[in-house]
Amino acid sequence: LALGETTPGPLIMVVAFVAFVGAYGQPLFGGDSAFASGALAAALVTWFTFLPSFLFILAGGPLVESTHGKLTFTAPLTGITAAVVGVILNLALFFGYHVLWPQGFAGAFDWVSALITLGAALALFAFKRGVIETIAGCAVVGLVAHLLV
Repeated sequence: LALGETTPGPLIMVVAFVAFVGAYGQPLFGGDSAFASGALAAALVTWFTFLPSFLFILAGGPLVESTHGKLTFTAPLTGITAAVVGVILNLALFFGYHVLWPQGFAGAFDWVSALITLGAALALFAFKRGVIETIAGCAVVGLVAHLLV
């Protein structure tokens, strides 16, 4: 679990919720303290989920820094980086296919999604807009398009 949690993500929300519900159902401090028990359990689970990440970073940081310039360490990391880029590209193609052709290649091309995608790319790269601003704009355009169609 500690190695899997070196970069905690959405899992933290699930384990915190489960801890809260479990402690709420079986209050540690008595029947009148269900919320306090749940909040304490969620806080403890959150702490112990993030703790391994911080320990690995603090303990392993100096070790990783000491490997700069050593080919035996940097070569595998370069290969791993290339593999990660390949996975991200594969995921982008997968999502692009499912968004632009919702019924598969035999179905119709979704022009509205394509135009929103093009608008987002222009906003990000040509007009240097922020990611949150671009996502919000695309959400509004998508909502309006959905309501009009």
